[in-house]
Amino acid sequence: MNEQESYNIVPIGWVTGMPSNLRLEIKPEFSPALRGLSQFSHCQVLWWLHEFAADHFRQTTQIKPPYDETITGVFASRSPIRPNPIGLSVASILSVDEASGIVEVAGLDTYPGTPILDIKAYFPSTDRVMEVTVPGWAANWGDWTTNN
Repeated sequence: MNEQESYNIVPIGWVTGMPSNLRLEIKPEFSPALRGLSQFSHCQVLWWLHEFAADHFRQTTQIKPPYDETITGVFASRSPIRPNPIGLSVASILSVDEASGIVEVAGLDTYPGTPILDIKAYFPSTDRVMEVTVPGWAANWGDWTTNN
């Protein structure tokens, strides 16, 4: 294992639109990759937390979670401050326009200008877990989201 190994990740597009009506605007060279996505109701979007990409954020390993809980490691949180600032959201697909490279979505917890790293079709057989355990500070967040 090479500890100095690095990877070249490039945006495939950007989040555009208004916060109430977000779109994934895919670069023309990647728009053919949208073929078949319209047959799915949801997708996973991986995005770059560009406001938290500075070295001092990436060195942070522990944070204070919400609700006055004790310090926890960033890997036990959804904090945007982490060694590799990659966000993951499940979004509802409203429409896919392969020709223009536009995917209209709902339920995406990011905002216009955010770089998109990847889109993956949501498969309920592998992307959901029926029985889970969470810490007390997250126990009241509910079992399912209804906004998408």
